[in-house]
Amino acid sequence: GDGARQLMQMGGLPLHEAGYRGKGMRIAILDAGFRNVDRIPAFRNVSIVATKDFAPRPTRDIFEEHYHGTMVLSTMAMNHPDTIIGTAPDADYVLIRTEDIPTETRAEEDTWTMGIEFADSIGADVINSSLGYHKWDDDTVSIRLRDLDGRTSYISQTASMIASKGMVLCNSAGNDGASSWHKINVPADADDILTVGAVDKDGEIAPFSSLGPSQDGRVKPDVC
Repeated sequence: GDGARQLMQMGGLPLHEAGYRGKGMRIAILDAGFRNVDRIPAFRNVSIVATKDFAPRPTRDIFEEHYHGTMVLSTMAMNHPDTIIGTAPDADYVLIRTEDIPTETRAEEDTWTMGIEFADSIGADVINSSLGYHKWDDDTVSIRLRDLDGRTSYISQTASMIASKGMVLCNSAGNDGASSWHKINVPADADDILTVGAVDKDGEIAPFSSLGPSQDGRVKPDVC
């Protein structure tokens, strides 16, 4: 189905055919919301084992918030032959909201860290974070290019600890490749994580995908 191209791009079809579909793995998704996941029929056979909201403006229901997490979950968890099969349809999923869309404050470094700690506490193996930051509403504390060393920002310090806890962090490089900023965001500059850039349907680097390297010369993103 509609998941075939992404699976083929990443060599996923042979893995699926060999039985590697995520069974026994627990994947935590950190995002801004998971709108209507509880209502869309296609999600009914997805194994969602926990949800949590740590965002600075907590809500009563993460399924009423932003749709981005819904789209992210669908690329991995869908399991409807001939319609769409995701990359890990047999995995268990943890849905965690840490981002509040209307505002950008350094509090979201704290809420992201809280989401990571929660994922660790319930045995997550992999964390998918489509979040990244460089400009805060208070520009006096915004990230500067010199800060992209994996050690300066609090959120990147947290990210660099994750592998030592037995988890793999896959974090988006960012969507600023075509902006005046150009570069990766934080925590995409962190050590010991997989910073993931974007490609188009032909496997070429997407124009919006943020660029590396880190300010201390490490190759970023790690994969695309």
